[in-house]
Amino acid sequence: MNTHRYSRLVMFGAAPETRGSIAAVVECYRAHGLFKHWPVEYLATHGGGGAARSGALALDALRRFALVLARHGRAPVHLHLSGRAAPRRDAAFMAAALAARCPLIVQLHGGGFEQGHGNRLEALLFEQAACVIVACESVRAWVRSVARHAHVICLPPPVAWAEAPPPMAGRPDLVLFLGRLDPAKGIVDLLEAVAGLRASVPEVRLVCAGDGDRIGVARAADSLGVADAVKFTGWVGPSGKRALLEAAAVVALPSYREGLPLSLLEAMAAGVPTVASAVGGVPEALVDGVGGYLIAPGDKASLERHLRRLLLDRELGARLGNAARESARVRFAPERAIARLDEIYTGLGLAPLGAAPRPTLADLRKAA
Repeated sequence: MNTHRYSRLVMFGAAPETRGSIAAVVECYRAHGLFKHWPVEYLATHGGGGAARSGALALDALRRFALVLARHGRAPVHLHLSGRAAPRRDAAFMAAALAARCPLIVQLHGGGFEQGHGNRLEALLFEQAACVIVACESVRAWVRSVARHAHVICLPPPVAWAEAPPPMAGRPDLVLFLGRLDPAKGIVDLLEAVAGLRASVPEVRLVCAGDGDRIGVARAADSLGVADAVKFTGWVGPSGKRALLEAAAVVALPSYREGLPLSLLEAMAAGVPTVASAVGGVPEALVDGVGGYLIAPGDKASLERHLRRLLLDRELGARLGNAARESARVRFAPERAIARLDEIYTGLGLAPLGAAPRPTLADLRKAA
């Protein structure tokens, strides 16, 4: 019996050039064949360039959504949301999909949903969705706290498997910070740790790759006497990030709150040991003492101690990095994420494009 009820899926998300985890995850899905296997119509709801451009993209996405419905009838909707995005805009797209009686998949990216999200309307929309996809158990708990009857699925973001990284022994004393330059990310704590490292690791350098309050962070570095040891790159794309990870001896993520940061998974896949705060979904991905070290948020002494250990003992760093890389291969490979989406789409009755069958999650578990 033919169980295919739909011939098209509408995916809402960030414009491809947008900075952030939504665009990165969607591009990974695209690169690993999701859009070739399924009839996906991708509609950008927001992007860089300010509020005016995002507003124009949102209106155009709604217009094109109406055209898809007119052409194909009802279609499943896969909507990507970020904790830093506009809750009202997100609610409008969820409401539009449900008003058209389209099966709705809501995928939450990053953290910060407890700030500005979770109102009664959003909770109702979550409960009406076919499923809500989250990156980690901590975000699942938040969804359940605001929408008790929501069907929540935990699906970590995919991270591409890197080629064999350069040896750890030949790398400079470089600490890499990947993230927004914001106090909540622990960047000032990291500057203090770098200041404390200079006595034992005089050539230590900190590279800060991300947007945010660059001027404020630069002033803090100057007041701590480490301005000469800190470099700001701004936001970096995939190739720039890859080059930084190949040069880094350790990645530091001393955040005060997180979901499951994609930068952590990218560091693991690149074989770089990480010192990270045990917040949000971080402990779900990084095992303390195996792929890196976990610290309490704000514990600057432990942050400095673990960074020093990894900078001075490169054999240890290589061992932890290799373990992290293997963990990323087994748990966060794109094929696993796409196999789970295949199951979700099939369950909704979406017809594939006729490509050859792909490995299921059960197949991948056996192979691992």
